Amino acid sequence: MIDVQKVQKIYGKEKVLKEVTHQFADGKVHGIVGNNGSGKTVLFKCICGFVKPTSGRILVNGDEIGKDCDFPKSIGIIIETPGFLPYQSGFRNLQILASLNRRIGKREIRRALETVGLDPELKKPVGKYSLGMRQRLGLAQAIMEDPALLILDEPFNGLDKNGVAHIRNILLDLKNSGKTILLASHHQEDIDVLCDTVCEMDGGVLREVR
Repeated sequence: MIDVQKVQKIYGKEKVLKEVTHQFADGKVHGIVGNNGSGKTVLFKCICGFVKPTSGRILVNGDEIGKDCDFPKSIGIIIETPGFLPYQSGFRNLQILASLNRRIGKREIRRALETVGLDPELKKPVGKYSLGMRQRLGLAQAIMEDPALLILDEPFNGLDKNGVAHIRNILLDLKNSGKTILLASHHQEDIDVLCDTVCEMDGGVLREVR
């Protein structure tokens, strides 16, 4: 699914990614652990096409990102705090995003919101959502178009214990349906429960630990 080949990313004099090479197999959940600033988020952004590597290349399903395509073709993403229009409802935010690709309609948006535990009829503007509600909405946005690949950077931020358990079950269901998931989390239990493989990022170097 994802083939990272000798990827470096340099900002000024700082090497954020140091010749990262790794293959992430299809249909599995791949965990990446590491401290803040270790390079996890930059690697995710490179895979998504948001950041161009200084050198090396990344292929997703055989397409080179930045050459054959700007972004992977079937992908759902949570990177950092999801950005939404604060004066619109959650449903309306997803409608606006869905209109960009025109792949889905109201039924699929409703289903995604219900899956993550949000009420599609809720009129409250997103600006008044709690952090946990915004995180749920971010996951709904990531899954609503039924992508083959999910890249989730700290998807459990802001969730209480019940919320974490709920989202874990959703991710396990997605895994069982054959999705490929890249997951970064600070919580070891998330990694232990969800992940088939685990890599550690430290100082821009990625190494497999399981």
